[in-house]
Amino acid sequence: MIKVLIIDDEPLARSIIRTFLEEKEGYAIVGECSNGYEGLKAIDSLEPDLIFLDIQMPKINGFEMLELIDEPVSVIFTTAFDEYALKAFETCAVDYLLKPFTEDRFDQALTKWKNTQRTAPSTSLQEVSKQPDDHLRIVIKDGSSIKIIPIQDLIYLEAYDDYVKVHTAEKKYLKKKTLTYYEKTLDKQQFVRIHRSYIINLLELTGIEPFEKNSYRAILKNGERIPISRSAYGPLKESLGV
Repeated sequence: MIKVLIIDDEPLARSIIRTFLEEKEGYAIVGECSNGYEGLKAIDSLEPDLIFLDIQMPKINGFEMLELIDEPVSVIFTTAFDEYALKAFETCAVDYLLKPFTEDRFDQALTKWKNTQRTAPSTSLQEVSKQPDDHLRIVIKDGSSIKIIPIQDLIYLEAYDDYVKVHTAEKKYLKKKTLTYYEKTLDKQQFVRIHRSYIINLLELTGIEPFEKNSYRAILKNGERIPISRSAYGPLKESLGV
C-alpha cells in the first residue's frame, strides 16, 4: 500500500485530492495537514511514500518546508500559482499540478510518480532560484522547533563546512545552504560579502580597523571583528560611500 500525505491549507483542495485518491487502488491517505509545521511533524511520524504539497501556505511555504526535511521524499506540488513551476522542478519534484486540475491530469501525475520510482527522489534546494520570501527571512529547523529569522535580525553569515552559520543577537543557527546562495539572494545594499567565509549586515558595522600587514577587519556592534579580504576591501568602501 502506497502511503500518501496531503499538505494544503485549503480544505477544498485537500478534499479534491482525497476524492481522486479514494477511487484508486493501492493508495492509503495516512494524513492531511493544513500548514508546513504540521507537515514536517507528519512526515517524521508517518513516513509517507508520496506527498501532495501546496506552495503558498501560512507560516512557512512548501519550499521552506522541504528544506527542513531530513530524508528525501517524493513530492507532487499542487498550487494555484504557475510562477513557481521552474523552482518546483528544480527541486526534483515528480510533477506540478496547477489548480484547478482535472482527474485525468491528476492520474498523469500518479503515473509519472510510478515511473520515476527507479530513481531516488531528492529535495535538494541548495542552489536553485530564489524562493518566495528568501530575501525577507531565513527558516531554520532548531531541534524539534522551527525558527523564522527576519533578515533585519542577522548580524552576519559565516561559511561552515556544508552549512551557513547564521549569527543573530539571540543565538547562532546552522542552515543547509551556501554563502554564495545568500550573496545572490540578499539585498546587496545591506548585505556585503567581505571575505570568502563572511557576509555582514552593514547596519551592524561600526567601523573598519587595520589588521596585520595590508589587511583590515570589520568591527561590529556586538564587538566581534571579522576579517576583510583584500579583494573585498574596495567594494566594501564603495558600499559605504567612502
